[in-house]
Amino acid sequence: MQAATDFEPETRNRSGEHILISLTYIAKKTEVNSGMELTRALEHWRRYFEERGISSALVFNENYFIQNVQGSRPAVNHALAKIVSEYLDILPNVIGVEEIAVRRWDGFLIKYLTSSIEDEEYALKSFSAGSDFNPYLMKNSQIASFLKAVFADEQINKI
Repeated sequence: MQAATDFEPETRNRSGEHILISLTYIAKKTEVNSGMELTRALEHWRRYFEERGISSALVFNENYFIQNVQGSRPAVNHALAKIVSEYLDILPNVIGVEEIAVRRWDGFLIKYLTSSIEDEEYALKSFSAGSDFNPYLMKNSQIASFLKAVFADEQINKI
């Protein structure tokens, strides 16, 4: 015997679309890209993330980069899979994944580190390995502090 109820099973959110996550990875660039190639790649990813509701903070120089992406669990996981499959010359090292209640970033934030005094100050404030930007020498907490310092004016919710 079956009882009639008003309950309808939830067909949405079966893959975690309602759960926001923050994923941070570091990587080492092995190929030198021209300015035009880099511009195209950044624009491709800006559009890809925007279409999928992902926000991002990216810091890079000639050799390394750090990226934090925030969005729904499935969207972030698909983005990571796409990065791994499309960029065989880099191997992202995931250093942190956590569920979050609200996003820290709005949109697609980018900071290219130069040898300027300001950029050296970011590096010196965040880790003690010197002023050279090498995220492989940084602890997870230092990387989080570094991203907060670099994008302090861009954060949605100041923490």
